[in-house]
Amino acid sequence: MHESRTGHQVMLHHGDQSAVVVELGGALRSYTVGDRPVLDGFAAEDRITGGRGQLLVPWPNRIGGGRYRWDGQDLQLPLTEPTSGNAIHGLLRWASWQVMDFDVSRAALEVTLWPQPGYPFHLRVRAEYTLGDQGLEVAVAAMNQGESVAPYGVGQHPYLTVGTGTVDEAVLTVPARTWIRTDDLGLPVATEPVAGTPYDFRTPREIGAQHLDTPFGDLERDADGRAVVRLAHPSGEHGTDLWLGEGAEFLQIYTGDTLPGPERRRAVAVEPMSCPPDAFRTGTSVVALAPGARHTVRWGITPWGEWTRRR
Repeated sequence: MHESRTGHQVMLHHGDQSAVVVELGGALRSYTVGDRPVLDGFAAEDRITGGRGQLLVPWPNRIGGGRYRWDGQDLQLPLTEPTSGNAIHGLLRWASWQVMDFDVSRAALEVTLWPQPGYPFHLRVRAEYTLGDQGLEVAVAAMNQGESVAPYGVGQHPYLTVGTGTVDEAVLTVPARTWIRTDDLGLPVATEPVAGTPYDFRTPREIGAQHLDTPFGDLERDADGRAVVRLAHPSGEHGTDLWLGEGAEFLQIYTGDTLPGPERRRAVAVEPMSCPPDAFRTGTSVVALAPGARHTVRWGITPWGEWTRRR
């Protein structure tokens, strides 16, 4: 573990897998198998852009106008997406997370979210990263340490890459029965079936020129209760599965079309979320976290194919 512009760098290893987690925001900076990057991350000295690897607490995605009503209170959050007038991706992306526990293949970081304007609630949040034979597993747990029920949601923002120059050639599978139509501000308008639309990725297909900044729900799950998003190289010889487990009921797929030139369409953000965009205003899948209660979301990444043959 050493320190840099993004704070302490916690380096994890298991076999030929390596991952780095940073103090700034508790973010997942990198994940590699051998010399192959599984994530399009950032360097230790880089400024984090595009939400790369960041934890999104106590809400993922956007809250329109930053305004919501909770338990009879009208609350106003800072507008952290000023061009659209939204509050985006929570309050802890730029906080200093404390490394509480780590060994060669596991790290746990924690942070306190203190009551503040727009979110007068008191949470303690813990993120655990573990490398094992099946890849990387992440668990994010929040406990309400305050005296009132808190609205809560969580997500994370990893960008997957399978070594193609752009995302156009990558083959995407998304096990979702519905997609959420959004307006020009990224706020939900309607939930619609994916069947018969360009958003139906239940059967693997190349992304091509399609632009995605799209929430999905009604996820199909396997016998282990996991919904598995697959990004594959067009050769079919290797790829990455991102699975959504406990607490991860929605996901966002983003092809990076609004990022700066060199980063545009370079990787696919697959964002596990406990609730959809604008959930604090709509109430959809918002967790009412009672005093002393805990909420956990689990997700992970499993590389497959030729990437793993050297293990």
